Formats: sequence, structure tokens, C-alpha cells
Amino acid sequence: MLKMRLQRIGRKNNPSYRLIVTDSRNAASRGRSVDLLGSYEPKLGTIIIDKEKAKHWISKGVQPSDTVYNMLVAQGVIEGRKKNVLPKKSPIIDEAKLKAEAEAKAKAEADAKAAKEAEEAAKAAAEAEPEVAAEEAKTEEVAA
Repeated sequence: MLKMRLQRIGRKNNPSYRLIVTDSRNAASRGRSVDLLGSYEPKLGTIIIDKEKAKHWISKGVQPSDTVYNMLVAQGVIEGRKKNVLPKKSPIIDEAKLKAEAEAKAKAEADAKAAKEAEEAAKAAAEAEPEVAAEEAKTEEVAA
């Protein structure tokens, strides 16, 4: 069974990878690849893939690794959604979504607080009205 996977070729602390097709029984580091499809440099963020070769091998039944599958989806070679390559204990976290939810929650709390303060102010004003009327009556009596 053939697999499409990454083969590390970079130096220490400077990773670079080849995108290769190899037999699943071979270790990628052995260099016994069937075909070279491209390269990936994570520090530079460059992905170079021969799209025609990749489509050809996938049509022959080659299974890409999860990381390679995500790269192929990002490059538009194949259609589909990306796979979660992280362990199940640490799922992908969408920081933008979390930030938006936190802002919405803070805004809702601020609106609720403002509404509560307005209600308390209206209640205090309603309680103060009889006292104001009584004070006005006293001042009228004193004036008369």
C-alpha cells in the first residue's frame, strides 16, 4: 500500500520536508521513495506541490497522511475539510471565535447592568415624588 507523507530533510533546528510517495512498510527516512511531489518549509511557510502528480497518485489510491491531506486541501488540490491532526485531548481552538464570544458576553453583562441601574433610578424617582410633593406643600404653608 502506497502512502503520501512528509520526509524530513532539514538540519537541526531548521526543519524542511519533502512530500513523497512511498510504500507504507518503508520508513520515510530511508530514502526509498517512489516519487517526489514537492516540499514544505515550515519556518518560511512555503509549500510547493506538483498538483498534477498529486492528483495522479491520489487517483491510483495513494493515501495521504493527515498533515499532507490538510496541505492538499489548503493548496486546492483536493476538495474537503481539513482533519484535526492534534490529539483528541487538545482540539483545535478558534481564538477569534472565543474572543467574539467573550466580547458578546461582556456587552450583554454591560447592557444588563445599565438596565438594572436605570430601573433602580426610576424606582428611586418614583419613591421620591411623594416626598417632593410633601415638601412643596410645607413650603407653601410656610409662605402663606
